[in-house]
Amino acid sequence: FFTFSVNISILIVAVVIFLLILHRNFLGLSDFLKRELSDSNPLGLQPIDFIPAAPQRLADERNDKEISVVIAASDERLGGAIAAMNSIYHHTRSNVVFHIVTMNDTVDHLRLWLSNTALKNLRYRILDFDPRVLDGKVQVDPQKADTLKPLTFARFYLPNLVPHAEKAIYVDDDIIVQDDILELYNTPLKPGHAAAFSDDCDSTTNKVAVRGAGNQYNYIGFLDYKKETIRKLAMKANTCSFNPGVFVANLTEWKLQNITKQLEKWMALNVAEELYSRTLAGSITTPPLLIVFYKQHSSIDPMWNVRHLGSSAGKRYSPQFVKAAKLLHWNGHFKPWGRTASYAEVWEKWYVPDPTGKFSLIRRHSEAYEAK
Repeated sequence: FFTFSVNISILIVAVVIFLLILHRNFLGLSDFLKRELSDSNPLGLQPIDFIPAAPQRLADERNDKEISVVIAASDERLGGAIAAMNSIYHHTRSNVVFHIVTMNDTVDHLRLWLSNTALKNLRYRILDFDPRVLDGKVQVDPQKADTLKPLTFARFYLPNLVPHAEKAIYVDDDIIVQDDILELYNTPLKPGHAAAFSDDCDSTTNKVAVRGAGNQYNYIGFLDYKKETIRKLAMKANTCSFNPGVFVANLTEWKLQNITKQLEKWMALNVAEELYSRTLAGSITTPPLLIVFYKQHSSIDPMWNVRHLGSSAGKRYSPQFVKAAKLLHWNGHFKPWGRTASYAEVWEKWYVPDPTGKFSLIRRHSEAYEAK
């Protein structure tokens, strides 16, 4: 009987030790998985948090009913992103989730602005962009280093920003939406096309504004056709360009074609060979997009990107046309929150004042403002 009791005791001790070892291994596996998940995002695209009413499924499930809208928000232009999101939010009943790409020094300011104003019910996710992701891919003039805006390249990394979405909309921060964003989201993309843009030559805005937009309507305005690398691509110089400030992306196709890698390739080649036009019209983010999507993109309704409001060309629009536009775009030198821009009063209707007082509007020589 004594021997039997000893055997039972030994067995119990063995079972306890086994369970302790199993528990320890489980904890180790759990920590490993957590590290794997936290390290799964590439450099420069780290999620910071999911704020207000963003349920956990945004992080770990794909919900096809959600409309993902990506927008960059730099501190000096934060008021623009706020107005853009406000206009989108108030014109739709759809389940819009904003993926706001910013940098560390802007996060607290952005969070305060959203949580302490009428925008507190927005569903949004904040992503931190590390500019080191651009190392070796962007040529920086030492005398103009401060002109480089890393966040303008966020659109190149869409699948990393919204990894669980099949489609996404990208918008610049200098836009105002006047219709339901669901219509833009439902833009049909042809098979094999990873994105849909607004073509410059065929757009409604081009008929009104092209003379004031310089050479922003064909490929020769963005690429240096004297360079052999560009000539070998056999892209016609007079091919209509497109505006990358507003577009719809098929992220499944984007990933299949490795669009991000292709864009990075042409960025690096430009650093080595200076492939962009010396009289470059517009942003330096446009040329690699033009190359990668040459005759391989669908088109969005031109009324969903009525642009040039930030240039003298915008003054040619009639009030009736501006009212009918589904999306207004203040691309160009003048921004509606800064110096006088055409129809700035339309933009200001959607602006939400900064509760911190850090961002303020600069109002100069505007009849609309003087009338108030």
